[in-house]
Parts: sequence; C-alpha cells; structure tokens
Amino acid sequence: MLQYGQQDFNLPHDVVKLPSEGKFYQSKKKAVKVGYLTAADENILMSTNPDDLLMNLVRTKVYEHDLKPEDMLNGDIEAILIFLRNTSFGPEYKVTAIDPQTGKRFEQDILLDSLDFKVPSTPPNEDGTYSIQLPKSQVNIKVKPLTFKEVQEIDKLAETYPKGRVAPKVTWRLMKQIVSVDGETSEQTKTKFIEGLPIMDSKYIRNFLNENEPSIDLRKVLVAPSGEKVDVNINFGAEFFRVFF
Repeated sequence: MLQYGQQDFNLPHDVVKLPSEGKFYQSKKKAVKVGYLTAADENILMSTNPDDLLMNLVRTKVYEHDLKPEDMLNGDIEAILIFLRNTSFGPEYKVTAIDPQTGKRFEQDILLDSLDFKVPSTPPNEDGTYSIQLPKSQVNIKVKPLTFKEVQEIDKLAETYPKGRVAPKVTWRLMKQIVSVDGETSEQTKTKFIEGLPIMDSKYIRNFLNENEPSIDLRKVLVAPSGEKVDVNINFGAEFFRVFF
C-alpha cells in the first residue's frame, strides 16, 4: 500500500532538485515533488521514537508514486530534509564546535540554503553502479552508493550490537556497497571477498564512494572566537527539526 505522501493528488508542494539527477533510479527523475510541513506534521516531529522520525517525515512529504523514499540515495534525502527545514523554519542553523586554541565550545549560525551540491568526478553506469579496479588486489568490482534505508539499517544494527564489542560497520557497509566481484553477485562470494580484502582496497572503496556519491556538500568552515578556522560537518537527526520544540 502506498504511503500518504506517495499518492498521486495535488497538495501544496514545491519541486526539489536531486543531487543524483535521477541517474540511480529507474524513473530517472531529476527532481521530486515535496509537500510543505503542516501543523499535522508536528505529530511526527514530536514522535517518541527519534530513529524513525526522518523516514516517516520523508515518506509523508514526498509526492511521487513511482519513487519510494527508502530506495533513494542518502544524499537525495538530505536535499529533501534541508528543503523541508528551510521552508518551515528558515535557513538559519546553529552549529556547535570547539575552539582549537582555547578548547572551549562555541556556537555559530550558518545558512542551509547556501549549501551546494557535490560534483562527482566519475559518472555512474547506466544501472547506477560504478566499475572500479582495486589498487592492491587488482580485482574488478562494481559498487553502488547506499540508500537512505540501508544507512538507517546499519545504524540500527550498530545500536543493538552487544555492549563491549565493536560493531562491524565497515563490513556491513561493504556488503551493501559491493554489487559484484569479478562478475559474481552471490552473498557467499561477497562475504569471502570482504573477509580477505586488503585494508588499502577497503579504504579505496570508501574514498571513491565519498568522492563520487551525489550529495549535498555538508562541510562548513567556521571562524572560532580565537580567529582559528574550524571544519564542521552538518549532521542529520531528530534534533535537526526538534530544536524548535
């Protein structure tokens, strides 16, 4: 059954351009219709379960019947979340950082509508994958960026992992990012490959996808009270909207 926001009827909305330009979806849509937040949406914003807040919000506000939010790239979802926040509460966003000279925390406002799209250096294949050869093992693999749902699944797995043990998030990400190994797509092949993957190759995959995954450039340079420059990254979570409540 379709979610409310995915039904095809006319509600007040705007069109949001996607960093991916639709290259990773069957529909190839470069932009999506997104509804404005309303008073009724405060029920979602005040939800007692912050883990599901962002997903429920996007499911409700994306008005596309042939593109499910959970199947969209994480970078595209970030663009939608920034639109929702900008049109509801304004572009000002307060970030906290530490002054490297004094070690003290300081706050500074940035403008979310000044954020730009990252420009990937390598275009994807027609099926939304990238073909790369690993520098150490020389193996040819296909990789893909993670969807919003996959990112959330990994985070939730990590939260439920036994205390005192290190959650294998790198392995989980690679299992979802790697599509094929020398043309083989089975889970068994990928598992065996990742178990013996040289760290140089693992780092190469991570850096390649970081550089080429379509997304918003969430990095900002702040000037601390001491005059030192500080690099920060904008994080998305319940507080991204709940700060107003």
